[in-house]
Amino acid sequence: MADFYELLGVSRGASADEIKKAYRKRARELHPDANPDDAEAEAQFKEVARAYQVLSDDQQRQRYDQFGEAGVGGGQSGEDMFGGGLGDIFDAFFSGGGGARQRGPSGPPRGQDLEIVADLTLEQAVFGDQVSVDLKLPVRCDDCDGSGAGEGTKPVSCSDCGGSGQVQRVRQSLLGQMVTASSCGRCGGVGEVIATPCSACRGQGRVTVDKTYQVDVPAGVDTGSTLRLTGRGAAGPRRGGNGDLYVHLRVAPHERYERDGNDIVTDVGISIAQASLGTSLTLETLDGDEALVVPAGTQPGREFVLRQRGVPNLHGRGRGDLIARIRVDVPTRLTDDEVALLISYAEGRGEVVGNGKEGLFSRIKSAFS
Repeated sequence: MADFYELLGVSRGASADEIKKAYRKRARELHPDANPDDAEAEAQFKEVARAYQVLSDDQQRQRYDQFGEAGVGGGQSGEDMFGGGLGDIFDAFFSGGGGARQRGPSGPPRGQDLEIVADLTLEQAVFGDQVSVDLKLPVRCDDCDGSGAGEGTKPVSCSDCGGSGQVQRVRQSLLGQMVTASSCGRCGGVGEVIATPCSACRGQGRVTVDKTYQVDVPAGVDTGSTLRLTGRGAAGPRRGGNGDLYVHLRVAPHERYERDGNDIVTDVGISIAQASLGTSLTLETLDGDEALVVPAGTQPGREFVLRQRGVPNLHGRGRGDLIARIRVDVPTRLTDDEVALLISYAEGRGEVVGNGKEGLFSRIKSAFS
């Protein structure tokens, strides 16, 4: 992967606001909705998102500046190579005692990210709307306020790690005495254990409930668009942070309109007489009724474009167009008088009609001779 600063187009001394502005610009340019079926743009979009994730976090940015991707999980980091991290290496060489630095507990884990699909009508996708999504998810337990401890009790310090959340191991190497640290297995790195679990959540600090969220859907979305609701995912155990909720959108087919990018296409049926002589119609659009003048001699498949009556641009300004495509409907049932008129019309133009056999047309023609 390229340098994170180069991916965003900023200098290494860029401020947080400069990084945010650069990310938004690059994300708009590379977003999959703006580059359909472009695998390279999608890959770059993911790289830019990863770069922003790291550089927008002060601690991760500092590690990246020092160690590159290895310092933020992009490869084997200093902590992976040396167990307790580079700080423990310095302690081992210069502290005289070969001891590792004491660290605070890593804390309870963050909750899971969740996904759900929300169904929309075409009108909701075009104009935006607020929709409800229902799901089951873990939330913080009210009985213990997320601590996991039973009524009248509280978590106690873990005896295995002494409340640090880490256990240390000393080993001898060619370089001397080395100290490595890892997450405590008994408390899971939290530094505390539950002696008397809460009866409602069984010590987890969270319970699963039915939840309804109101989701603001912006104008211009389409099937495949995804909305991220930060902090609306599952609650972490023992007061751990919440994950995120990803809402995948699915737009139902419309009985009259078909979407083509930001344009909307609709078929308008007219008769042979209307196509030949012209007509004026009232066209129903998503914005209301519009007058449509069809000139004489209009051929099937001709398209009339109504500007700015389509789908709003999700990542910019303006709207697509509404395209009214003419369809000439040929009658399948005719009265005797209508058949006679068509035969007379065809003869006047020197056209051959019928199937060439004695049948309805010939019998009607004889009747009017």
